[in-house]
Amino acid sequence: MSHTMQIPTDTPRAEKYELLLQQAQELVRDEPDLIANLANISSLVRMYCDFLWIGFYRMVGDELVLGPFHGPVACTRIAVGKGVCGTAARDMKTIVVPNVDDFPGHIACSSSSKSEVVVPLVAGNVVELVLDIDSEQINGFDETDVRFFEQLVELIRLAHFE
Repeated sequence: MSHTMQIPTDTPRAEKYELLLQQAQELVRDEPDLIANLANISSLVRMYCDFLWIGFYRMVGDELVLGPFHGPVACTRIAVGKGVCGTAARDMKTIVVPNVDDFPGHIACSSSSKSEVVVPLVAGNVVELVLDIDSEQINGFDETDVRFFEQLVELIRLAHFE
């Protein structure tokens, strides 16, 4: 498998995401280690997308613990039900926050974050981890982004929790 790929900067977002999903599938296909795959996936997305932060929080006991990520230093532990990540984990559903200042209890790991998407990975009614993506732009995410992030989490679920 090739570990490098080139995506022209003018590639439409949906097409870019399709290429990234194909590359992510190749990355996880023969690698059984979850942490290695999360690290490569966060790196892959950060290389080709203009997001402030992308990474994973793993459920350890009753809290989310920082996993592989790319971007500024992040919060290490988040209680379930707290902030966007903890709320997505508690509710077991994707949360899109167009403006983090409008989200009650938002945890500001970086003052540069203006909008956020969190997608939980649910396997058998258990949240195993969440994918967290922050943008420096208000309204930084649209339906195309959310669909891609949910497909990415489903890819991880099938590779490691199925």
